[in-house]
Amino acid sequence: MVDDEPGVRKALQRGLRAEGMDVVTAVDGPSGLRLAQTGSFDVLLLDIMLPGLSGYRVLQRLRAEGISTPVLLVSAKDGEIDQADGLDLGADGYLVKPFSFVVLVAQVRAVLRRAQQEGQGRGPLRIGGLVVDRATREVRWHDDPVALSPREFGLLEVLVGRAGTVVTKDELLRAVWGDEQAATRNVVEVYVGYVRRKLDAVGAGSLVRTVRGHGYLASDPQLDEVLSG
Repeated sequence: MVDDEPGVRKALQRGLRAEGMDVVTAVDGPSGLRLAQTGSFDVLLLDIMLPGLSGYRVLQRLRAEGISTPVLLVSAKDGEIDQADGLDLGADGYLVKPFSFVVLVAQVRAVLRRAQQEGQGRGPLRIGGLVVDRATREVRWHDDPVALSPREFGLLEVLVGRAGTVVTKDELLRAVWGDEQAATRNVVEVYVGYVRRKLDAVGAGSLVRTVRGHGYLASDPQLDEVLSG
């Protein structure tokens, strides 16, 4: 969710979490764009009037980069032209402020269903014998399920989605925690530890490694060995 109004962010975040959704927030256009570019989210709730970069421009950049994450635009502008412009840029829906929270939840669920049916780039991620299923939000190591919390799943999804690339703590903070003030680099370390212990329990702990001074790397040790040989 990208919105520069603190009251709106807090109220919607609380309400959406009560509906069973894991919500990450951003306060301006540039930070919202960086989060969305990770491709780690199911739906982007995007205000139009944002500091730094408008919602229209964020949406335009995402679609130009081939990122098909469903986007619901939110705005106080209720003109037909405004709504048409947003939909023409690739939005999946348009909500006019003030809106009913019940309608918001219904729209979010509707775009989720469409995305799952159409398979909009949300196929499973694989590395070695590990499968991260973004549609069902399940993780398996060969035939063994790996039970992760929503936050742990989000962290592993980012790492596996960028397999072979070092991901910094700051990048993980932005992608998984957004602008939550309580989140720090130490929180990232703690959650990486949680994920590793759960992967260790099924024999997959070596897939996530620390690159000292840089961040974390997800890769298949067996493939790395073949390539280096």
